[in-house]
Amino acid sequence: MKKKRVAIDMDEVMADALGKLIRLYEEEYKVPIDREKLTGYYLEEIVHPDNRSAIRRYLYAEDFFEDLDIISDSQAVVKEMADRYEIFIVTAAMEFPDSLRPKYRWLQKYFPFIPWSHYVFCGDKSIILADYLIDDHAKNLVNFSGEPLLFSSPHNAQETRFTRLNNWQEVAHYFLSDR
Repeated sequence: MKKKRVAIDMDEVMADALGKLIRLYEEEYKVPIDREKLTGYYLEEIVHPDNRSAIRRYLYAEDFFEDLDIISDSQAVVKEMADRYEIFIVTAAMEFPDSLRPKYRWLQKYFPFIPWSHYVFCGDKSIILADYLIDDHAKNLVNFSGEPLLFSSPHNAQETRFTRLNNWQEVAHYFLSDR
């Protein structure tokens, strides 16, 4: 029997890009970020208007994606899912063209059990043909032809159109329990 296909976003689902953005911003501007203010917003929306361009500068840095922290439990759950599902990592890398090699190396380091042939570096994720897509951006889920699953991140806290998975333990329950 053919395995069902699960497409999983990388940033803010498996890799903690927001954590690094906050750290870089706090180091540069010596201003702590109130994480509660992030609910429903992107980081660049809550920082001082004069400093908003710094967030894009960090994201466009050649090495930004190289050393992101891993989101808790993602490795173990994805590894277990790989036994039952065909897993693809789908990341909108084209927005940040210098991110391709760092993202590739990050995936090789933390998810070596996923073959390189299952990495999809793209722009518009509506082209993805899979049974499920786990993503933190509603815009990527709207036109997805399979079952869209929203992974919780502060910026999407107000989003209600999709089934929400708050963490990797909920992903495990959704995909690995007998439901």
